[in-house]
Amino acid sequence: MIGIVDYNMGNLASVINAFNKIGASIRVESNPLKLKEYDKLILPGVGAFGDAMQHLKESEMDSAIIDFVSTNRPLLGICLGMQLLFNSSKEFGEHKGLGLIDGEVVPFNREKFDHKLKVPHMGWNEIFKKKNTPLFNGLRDEFYLYFVHSYHVQCDNRYVIGKSYYGYEFVSAVNRDNIYGIQPHPEKSHKNGLKIIENFIEL
Repeated sequence: MIGIVDYNMGNLASVINAFNKIGASIRVESNPLKLKEYDKLILPGVGAFGDAMQHLKESEMDSAIIDFVSTNRPLLGICLGMQLLFNSSKEFGEHKGLGLIDGEVVPFNREKFDHKLKVPHMGWNEIFKKKNTPLFNGLRDEFYLYFVHSYHVQCDNRYVIGKSYYGYEFVSAVNRDNIYGIQPHPEKSHKNGLKIIENFIEL
C-alpha cells in the first residue's frame, strides 16, 4: 500500500488520479501514527515552504516521515514535497526543512539575466538524466515533464539524478538511498510522468 501524506498543502486529486490510472493501491493519510503501515510514501505539496513545514510540525507528520525513512522504505517528494526534504529554504525568510538530504532551497536568480527570467518557471521543460536510477527506467536521457515553481534546490552533485535548464542549469531530481525527489509534477506530465510513478511503485 502506498500512502499520500496529507498535511493541507496542495491538491491531491491529480496525484490520486495518476496512481489510479496505473491501477496502484493508494490512500491519503493524515494520521502520522499510521504512516508506518505503508510500504511507500508520497510527499506532495503546492505553496510556500514555511507554511508547509508549519503544517508538518503541527500535525507531527515531520517526525513520522523521518521515522518512516529510517526503515529504508521508499519516499518520493514531488515539487514542494521535494524541497521539504532538504535542510532549509530561503522562501520568504529562512526556514528549516526535514533535513533528509543536505542542501538548501533558493529563488531563481533573475538578476543574473537582467530580470528577464519569468518567475514562476511554468510549463513543459526537459529533465536531463545525470545518473542511472530506477526512477527513470524506460525514459530517454532527455525527457519532458511539467513544472510550476519559483524556487529550486542547491545540493551536492552526489544526490543529483536530473537537471533542467531555465536561464541556467538547476537541480530537478534527486536521490539519497531510499529517498527520491522530483521538482516537476509527474502526475500532470502524461506518459512520461506516469512512467516515473510506475517506476516508483516498482522500487
